[in-house]
Amino acid sequence: MLAPPGLKLATEWHPLVSLAEVAEPWRALAARAAEPNVFYEPAFALAAAPVFGADAGAILVWSRATPRHLIGLVPLRIEPRRYGIPFPLLAGWTHPFAPLGVPLIDRDQVAAVVGAVFDHVASDPALPSVVLLPFISDTGTFACELRRSLAQRGGHFAAFGAHSRAMLVPGKDPADNLDHVLGSKKRKDLARQRRRLAETGALRLDLGGAPTIASALQAFLDLEASGWKGRAGTAAAQHRAIEAFLRQAVTGLAAEGKARGARLVLDEHPIAAALTLSSGGAAWFWKIAYDEGVARASPGVQLALDLTAAFLADPAVARVDSCATPDHPMIDRIWRERLTLADYLISVDPRASFGFALARRLEGIRRALIAAARRTRDLVRGR
Repeated sequence: MLAPPGLKLATEWHPLVSLAEVAEPWRALAARAAEPNVFYEPAFALAAAPVFGADAGAILVWSRATPRHLIGLVPLRIEPRRYGIPFPLLAGWTHPFAPLGVPLIDRDQVAAVVGAVFDHVASDPALPSVVLLPFISDTGTFACELRRSLAQRGGHFAAFGAHSRAMLVPGKDPADNLDHVLGSKKRKDLARQRRRLAETGALRLDLGGAPTIASALQAFLDLEASGWKGRAGTAAAQHRAIEAFLRQAVTGLAAEGKARGARLVLDEHPIAAALTLSSGGAAWFWKIAYDEGVARASPGVQLALDLTAAFLADPAVARVDSCATPDHPMIDRIWRERLTLADYLISVDPRASFGFALARRLEGIRRALIAAARRTRDLVRGR
């Protein structure tokens, strides 16, 4: 479907699994994104699509210039039922391995792309008029333009699930910053634990890029499966499709210099492993696992501290998203900055006030019920 002629842009809807054909312009867009999102880059998203996005698609926004350029990509899925009733909703595509929903938009075309996407949703009868966009950076360029454009159009907007998670923003002096974010007492405690650990065998840190990513990924998979996730049956290595996705995504990004592995090794046995991703000036502390047999030495914290020092020393890194849950007991004590996120419920059609009001009410009830169920679960576990 084409956008109205006055916009000088073309928009189209494509199934996510078919987007390999536009991988090159997609990668070029990611390099110019107003807000980097590695989870929406082709190497990651195309690996995830068969597992988590078989029913997902994306609105592509193209310039009408010759040759045309891809200037916007918004991954979405149509939910025909929500709230237990036939209530169609257009939802931003995220999944358990992709905790960020900010679309890829050319940094010089944010307003035009947001307007074109809104026009497409409003004019395509196959797409629901109510949209839920999860994990949006509340102070980011996209969120600001989305709110401005909705207000200008007379659209509807509500935010749900606002929360903050740990983020690292490197300062000018890496050494001072590391002392600041951790505190001298905690650093001394961790240094003592590390010395005791080193007394039990040969301890080394392995911070590698593409050449060592395979060993770091295997170490992560093995350590995760040996811990509580393995006992719960939720480790990635216990699910063939998820493990295949992880291997494809990580190796694909590593080939572009956007994925790195890290290992803390004791007598050639990995006791902690982490995977980090990057795009533009942003990075993500994506996955970490550790050997619970040496938990008293805090191997996960030790590796997180090593990675923190590496991030602080890298001039290319402007910020690092922890990808952690709010109030995380480990990373929140190391990283003091916070990334604020929210789920945006919107309707671009000012005439759809009743449908939006109903969705807003039902979404509020749904989240209240989920929160109550979690409180009950925690109380039962606490007994």
